Amino acid sequence: MSGAVDTTLIGLQTAPTAKAGALAGKAHGAMSMQRMRAVAQDFEAVFISEMIRPMFENIEAEEPFGGGPAEDIWRNLQVDEYGKAVSRAGGVGIADAVLDQLIRMQEAR
Repeated sequence: MSGAVDTTLIGLQTAPTAKAGALAGKAHGAMSMQRMRAVAQDFEAVFISEMIRPMFENIEAEEPFGGGPAEDIWRNLQVDEYGKAVSRAGGVGIADAVLDQLIRMQEAR
């Protein structure tokens, strides 16, 4: 059982890098303005999630229902959703900067 938990935790630790790589892969080739905006917003959501994740690391789970590996997985999913919600609500301006760069990259081709 411990091996499965270790594998899950390693997967959670490498997930942000994999997400960023997937988003970067979507940026190749000609894209519509709507698609570029979506990619920029997704990038901002990942960035915001990683910025707020440390705020949740020291929150102790309350007994009798909290704790364990499932709590850790759920907490990570919750933080990802918070990042998406903040980005959808206007974010912090990262999506706009990324969108500008995507437009410049596409115009340069």
